[in-house]
Amino acid sequence: MAWRPNPKGHLRLDLTNKGLRASMQPGYLTRRLALLMPFALAACGGEPPESFPPLRFNDLPPIQLNVASITVEQRFFPSGMDPDVSGKAPVPPIEALKAMANDRLQAFGTANKAVFAVLDASMMRENDVVTGSFAVSLTILDDNGGQLGFAEARVQSRHVGRIHDIRPVLYDMTKTMMSDMNIEFEYQIRHNLKPWLTEGAAPDTPVEQAPLDQPAPKPAQ
Repeated sequence: MAWRPNPKGHLRLDLTNKGLRASMQPGYLTRRLALLMPFALAACGGEPPESFPPLRFNDLPPIQLNVASITVEQRFFPSGMDPDVSGKAPVPPIEALKAMANDRLQAFGTANKAVFAVLDASMMRENDVVTGSFAVSLTILDDNGGQLGFAEARVQSRHVGRIHDIRPVLYDMTKTMMSDMNIEFEYQIRHNLKPWLTEGAAPDTPVEQAPLDQPAPKPAQ
């Protein structure tokens, strides 16, 4: 089956064997499918899936600490039950906060230890209202575990309005809150941990991740 022009310039359906054979050629099918695909998608209401790029912070200035190592601990664990919706976020808030620590904190010393902790990464929904609350801390410990310095940063956000798809709402909230958190986190460090900031060539010291199945030890008071 194929469409062919007649002498008057109009198209007519070719039901001859030749027309049928032409319509079955791979190249013909490929071209025809390519032309018809947009109309098929429109007819079915199909749209390309929305993408949610990872949230990373390598483009921001690093925060260089005069410590020998940096550990990242997770001290907040979402319930996973209503009204908690953090598990539906394309980029989980906990992972975004950890990425901030991994991307920005750098160890530039030969003694002492920094502990970055996720204290809150909650996102709650009540009908068409979503509230988010993030909190992190950075503690400087000596080699015996004694606390030498402490800073804490908190940010909050609220979405009000009809929600058709919760994922883009949570993604946009997380992205905005992480932008605010980067500003607040750096401010709190420079305000409360200024003696532990440094500049120079960092030794080859990776940021450690505390096991998630074990409770993180609390810093000494």
